Formats: sequence, C-alpha cells, structure tokens
Amino acid sequence: MTSIGILQILVFFGLILLVTKPVGLFMSRLFQGERTFLHPVLRPIEVLVYKLCGVREDQEQRWTQYAASLLSFSLFAFLFVYAFQRLQGHLPLNPQGFGASQVPPDLAFNTAISFTTNTNWQGYSGESTLSYFVQMAALAVQNFASAAAGIAVAIALIRGFARHETDRIGNFWVDLTRTTLYVLMPIAFVAALVFCSQGAIQNFHPYTVAKTVEGATQTIAQGPVASQEVIKLLGTNGGGFFNANSGHPFESPTPFTNLAQVLLIFVLGAGLTYTFGHMVKDTRQGWALFAAMSVMFLAGVFVAYPAEQAGNPSLSKLGVERAATATQSGGNMEGKETRFGIAGSALFATVTTDASCGAVNSWHDSYTPLGGLVPLFNMQTDEVIFGGVGSGLYGMLLYAILGVFIAGLMVGRTPEYIGKKIQQKEVKMALFAILATSFLILVFSGISIVAPFAKGGYWNPLGPAIANLNNSGPHGLSEMLYAYTSSTENNGSAFAGITVNTPWYDLTLGLAMLFGRFLFMIPALAVAGSLASKKAVPTSAGTLPTHGPLFVGLLVATVIVVGALTFFPALALGPIVEHFLMHQGKLFSTMVVSFPMWS
Repeated sequence: MTSIGILQILVFFGLILLVTKPVGLFMSRLFQGERTFLHPVLRPIEVLVYKLCGVREDQEQRWTQYAASLLSFSLFAFLFVYAFQRLQGHLPLNPQGFGASQVPPDLAFNTAISFTTNTNWQGYSGESTLSYFVQMAALAVQNFASAAAGIAVAIALIRGFARHETDRIGNFWVDLTRTTLYVLMPIAFVAALVFCSQGAIQNFHPYTVAKTVEGATQTIAQGPVASQEVIKLLGTNGGGFFNANSGHPFESPTPFTNLAQVLLIFVLGAGLTYTFGHMVKDTRQGWALFAAMSVMFLAGVFVAYPAEQAGNPSLSKLGVERAATATQSGGNMEGKETRFGIAGSALFATVTTDASCGAVNSWHDSYTPLGGLVPLFNMQTDEVIFGGVGSGLYGMLLYAILGVFIAGLMVGRTPEYIGKKIQQKEVKMALFAILATSFLILVFSGISIVAPFAKGGYWNPLGPAIANLNNSGPHGLSEMLYAYTSSTENNGSAFAGITVNTPWYDLTLGLAMLFGRFLFMIPALAVAGSLASKKAVPTSAGTLPTHGPLFVGLLVATVIVVGALTFFPALALGPIVEHFLMHQGKLFSTMVVSFPMWS
C-alpha cells in the first residue's frame, strides 16, 4: 500500500462520518412529519401528488397493508419496465432504431425484475440494446422508485422500535413520496449538475461515427448519461448507461467524480443509522450500528487494497516490477483505469459491494483472488455494511435481533433491544430472512454447476450437455457463485468472465433477484408490526447495553460468523484455493487432480 492510497481511503471515510448526522437528522424529521427547509418549495407538490393518486396522508397502515402496497407497487413497476423494453421500437427518443429484437422476452424479464428489485443486474450492453427513452423513462425512473421503496421499509421497521402498543407502522405511499421528493430528487439534481461540470455527458444526440488516426471508423455512444448516473449511485442501484459503467469516461471523467460517486453510494445508508437513533430517542443506538458497519468496511477495504497493490507474484518471475514507484502504480492494474489507480479502484469495489449498488469502475473478475474475495463476501453478509438505501439498515437490524437473541441464550434471559422484548416471532422472521438468501445463493449456484443441460439455450433434456459459459477451475466457480450472490443480494455487479445473457441465467438470476428482495423485505415488515404492538420494557440491571463496544463486537461477530459458516465451504473451493494456487501452495495445487472441474 502507498501513503497516498491510505490517505484517500481515510479521507473518504472522514467525509462519510461528517455527513452522517446532518443527512440522518433531516430524514428523521422528514419521516416524523416535521417541517424541513425544503417544505416551502416541495410541500405543494407533495400535496398535489396525494390528491392525484388518492392517498390519504393521515391514514396509516398495518404491516400487512404496508406489505401489500409494496408488492402491488413492485408488480406494476415490473410490468411497466417489461412493456417499455419490448415496445421500444415504437417509442420516441430512439435514434439508433433499437427494437424488440435487442430485448428478447427472457432478457426483458430479467431486466424488469432487476430494476424493480433495486438490483440493476445487466446482462446486456446498454449502449447497444436500449433506447434513450427506455433508459430514462423505465430504468432511471425505477432507480428512484426501487430506492424509495427500500427506504420506506427501513423507516417502517424503525417505527416498529419507536412505537408502542399500536398496529400501525406508517403509510407506504406517503413514505415513498417523501423519500423520492425530499431526499432522492434534490440530491440527484444537484449532483447531476456537478457531474456535467466535470465532463459527464447529457444529450439526445445520435451516436457519432469518427475516423481514428489509423483511418478506421469508431462509433462513439452518447446520450442522457449524467441524470441516470447520479441516481444509480445515490439509490445504490448500479445500472450504468454504458457497459463499462463507472469505468467509462462519460460516466466518471475524473478522480473527483470517482470520489463523489463512492460518497453518493454510502451517504444515505450511513445517514439512516443516525435516523434510527434519533427516531428511537437514543442516538447512541444509531452510532453503534454505524460503528459496526465501519469496522467491517475498513476491514474489507484494507484487505482488498493490499491484495491488489501486491499483484500477482507470478509476474515477478518474468521480471515485471510490481512495486509502486514515482512513475508507475505497480500491483495489479489489469481491468483498472489509470485515472483512478489501485486505491481508488479497490475502494470503489469495496464500497459498491458493501452497499447493494453494483456500479463498478474496474473489473472485479480481474482482481486477485483475495481482492475478489472481499466484494464477494461483502455481499454474502446480506450487504449490511452500510448497505443499500434502506436495505442495509433493516438488514442490520435483523442481525441485531439475532445478536441479542444469542446473548440472551448465553445468560438465560429474554433478550431485549431498544426497549422491546425480542421473542419467538421476531427471531423466526430474522432467521427466515437471513437463511432465505443463503438458500437461494447456494441452491441456484449448485444447480448451475452440476446440471447436465445446456446453459446457452432452453432446457432440452435430450440435447447434448455443454460446458458452463464461464472460465474453468476455481475462478470459474467464483464467477458463478458471484453471479447468484450478486443477484440474490440485489447488488448487480459481476465477475464478467461469465456469459449470463442466456435463457437459463436470465430466468434463474431473475428469480434469485425477486425472492432475494422480497423474502428479506416481508419478514422485516412482519417484525416491524410485531414490535410496534409491544409495550416498552424498562431498562434494568440485567439488560444488555446495545450502544457500547461490547454490542458492536457482538453484532460484527454475528454478521461475520453467520456468513463464514454458511459460505466458507464454497469460498474455500473458489477464491481461497485460487489464492494458494497463485502462490503455488503445494498442498492446494495437488487438489486440481482430485477435482476435474479445476483442470
């Protein structure tokens, strides 16, 4: 590692720490119905939205009604995005003439689920597949809507802790509107202007055909990029306008925009921890969650960064200089942009997989085994390390419930958290959500690895079996495991060595996104309803303090141990064994003979 690289990471973390309280305080006041500095401008628009949509602002919902509203909204969003893709040839703002042939039914199904679930997994190249209109009216709109839905669920769960003896946890439509209007749109508008000032493009021009200095022709794709770029990051969506995502100079032109992008990814997830503390009337509880997330973030980035800076030791035998000097960055620069360097790339990879973002500024498939292990494991923690907008907080709160339950078992006492007794229903719902994602990842990955049918076409049991459309060996296993982890955890990034735009992967990855999203959301809402109905429990001498270092350590251990115990065997066969093979470990190199899939 270099001193400049370390300083870059610490400056980023310092900026996140600086904005957490003001952002969190604003959201707390907003969702408690208090007046904010944006109300004079935006309140008339909010009221108009309620009138047009028939929403009664003062009518709150039970958790079942809240969940039904969420599901109905998501179903409409799915149909909306699917139809726009299939009909893009008949819609305006399509200078490239893209039609239904660019988006067959299986790909449209996968993409519609992807953007509805805040995953933004892209099995296609945006600049050669979708029109400007679809990019804006379908994908960018869902970047706002799916992010707002995640925050709404987090706020509902916070109300479950904050309220007592009630069956109401808020109104989904009000929370959705306020999140979009007061939180996402103002930040996105200002940040888009900043990005444009740095060189990000925003236009409706046809693609430019240019002559290169060698005399060849080159097609330069362009379009309304900046407006989609900001919300893909702020809403932790991740779907890029271009296939190169944030590695493309039209999406992120400078090191400053690179820093701004990672800040946008974390800012709302971090702020929601303070929102939680403020709404439950004990800001120490929010800071404890922030501390637990910070410990895991810093641990991850300071594993990924030195792994990438060290590079591949095999290159040293070829006389390649791997050390950083004044004239070269050293390390593993494969798949990375020189304008961002190793530190900026490793930081981005860690942040985007800590959150359920999935935007990339470098190719994770080209990372060293340990460098690639960090993004993979980050997602397998259910992305609670600041996490996606809303999803990171409600995921961490479910882990907190599990943590205090484990502590209660140790001392033989009914667990309590934020003045509520944690009983059978809350623990069952938390375990169901956590186990559901693990089940989906491992089962779908296992089937795709061993199923003897062609992944490149529709299932034909009489047809010949073909190899998986990815690399062989432990890295090929990592690619497949990463794909289903990213989809189930609603991240959207990929180890790009795997070809996923096939009917099999479009279907199974789409189902993984769908179930991974709602099998976590619905239990969180059930917990919110159960907690809201409980009485407040006064703190006693036997109550476990949940705001100090002991609880932070317990929470971190719960997240890591659950992840390690669930996924360690798969990780051992993928990135871990690949690391030892790269370093020519004799014990592990002999394993290639035992497992033909690695040969």
